Amino acid sequence: MTIQASQLAAPRKESPALDVTPELLASLRLADDAAYDELVELLGGRLYAVALRMLGRAEEAQDAVQEGFLNAFRSFDRFDGRSSLSTWLHRIVMNACLMRLRTRRRRPEQQMDDLLPRFLPDGHQTIPSEPWRPIDRSGIEHAEMRQLVRSKIDELPEVFREILLLRDVEELDTEQTAELLGVTISVVKTRLHRARQALRSMLDPHFSEASA
Repeated sequence: MTIQASQLAAPRKESPALDVTPELLASLRLADDAAYDELVELLGGRLYAVALRMLGRAEEAQDAVQEGFLNAFRSFDRFDGRSSLSTWLHRIVMNACLMRLRTRRRRPEQQMDDLLPRFLPDGHQTIPSEPWRPIDRSGIEHAEMRQLVRSKIDELPEVFREILLLRDVEELDTEQTAELLGVTISVVKTRLHRARQALRSMLDPHFSEASA
């Protein structure tokens, strides 16, 4: 089965009615091809938006969604109904995105300590962060800002990049992030704090008032 780009249109407005009905779920369990198509039409746009935020590349996001749907279609017998089907699919697509992020050919990772701000013995930063200048969020400057932020996120070491994407881009809560990555809640909190610090340090030269 191949998912067409047209099936990954912008997601409809979030609403409780957007989830899978019991009738559709029953048809999916019977491997009904029409039910598969209906599921893609129903949730494909939403899941594509998730994958695009995670991966930042349209073609790769489409591949991740297709991979996620195929994995789901092959394993409906493992869907136990404890969560909604859309939540279950979301997790599968998120895992597909994480695998793609981990297998990308990347230059050697920077050491996290090299990206973090330096602190004095009294706890203050050696180079204090400055307020950021106002940014036009309606036009080209906003698009350039988004592209720059994404490029800096991609410079973070893998374990920190994953947590920042899940918590601050996908807005998963701490418990969901810990479960998805197979780490403890305290690890998520610690890595997220360090990732945010590093990202702020990398962006300060571009957005501080002094750079205007």
